[in-house]
Amino acid sequence: MDKQISRKALFNEKGDIELSKRRLINGNTTNLNDFNNIKYSWTSDWYRQAMNNFWIPEEINMSQDVKDYRVLDEAEKTAYDKILSFLIFLDSIQTANLPNISEYITANEVNLCLNIQTFQEAVHSQSYGYILDSICSPEERTEILYQWRDDEHLLARNKFIGDLYNEFYEQKSPWLLAKTMIANYILEGIYFYSGFMFFYNLGRMGKMPGTVQEIRYINRDENTHLWLFRSMILELKKEEPDLFTEDKIEVYKSMLREGVEQEIRWGQYVLDDKIQGLTNQMVESYIKYLGNQRSMGLGFGPLYQEYQTEPDSMSWVSEYADPNQIKTDFFEGKPSAYSKASVIEDDL
Repeated sequence: MDKQISRKALFNEKGDIELSKRRLINGNTTNLNDFNNIKYSWTSDWYRQAMNNFWIPEEINMSQDVKDYRVLDEAEKTAYDKILSFLIFLDSIQTANLPNISEYITANEVNLCLNIQTFQEAVHSQSYGYILDSICSPEERTEILYQWRDDEHLLARNKFIGDLYNEFYEQKSPWLLAKTMIANYILEGIYFYSGFMFFYNLGRMGKMPGTVQEIRYINRDENTHLWLFRSMILELKKEEPDLFTEDKIEVYKSMLREGVEQEIRWGQYVLDDKIQGLTNQMVESYIKYLGNQRSMGLGFGPLYQEYQTEPDSMSWVSEYADPNQIKTDFFEGKPSAYSKASVIEDDL
């Protein structure tokens, strides 16, 4: 059913230097990083965008969050802890899995981008650790970190992506790599968003401003990661059309639908119509809208005939997602330290 996939050589003096021979997978790369000779021109913009997005978690003021965390109502605190536990695991598995993907990508300019993404995922983990160290005790921190092992809903969410990643880790083939790339696209473009909207909703209510700003920067990074994997998938679609036959596209669409349905169930489980400003219907409509955006971004068409425009009730999410739209006094007079970096519009 499937061809083999070759691991990229490390030192390869006989690698191809002609751009016309460069391929996303199964190419013959020299691994030379030559920024003036790239086949995939979009990587240049991506690389510079990602570099401009650099930020340091500890420079964000968490003093108000320390106070707010202790007075969150029960539903807010439960959602905060569970969503943070979920996001921590996702970024951790990303840090571990991206080098596994990179081993089989034979376009050096794409690997440069994957290396930056890996670094950014590590920064996200650092950010979550800083949040927890700031607002709670070491015992509470450990409990939150490992909730995903004891909460069956959390574990099921992580297993869906984790098992797909493990398939390619244990058996290397172009087909399983393509599925892993789609899984990554789901993680970056669908899986985070119930969590993001919860934190932005806290911001609307004037709560946990430091956490909200950390999430803004993470969200901006995730948009670039989404752009990266969409571009990689589209290049693979051109170079390896046998991986995008009608039956295989149906598999990918089924994965996307499963990601949407899981994110909806998860959002409704942790929010449960108990959070001021968010309802289960708002969660469902927004995640289905995102699922349509993601599927259409790959040329697969919509997953749902409705939900093809952003729900009016959720327009505030994109406004809160911009890390540069911060009132100066929101963080006690300290403006955003990284306003030089622009935001990739989440129209993918």
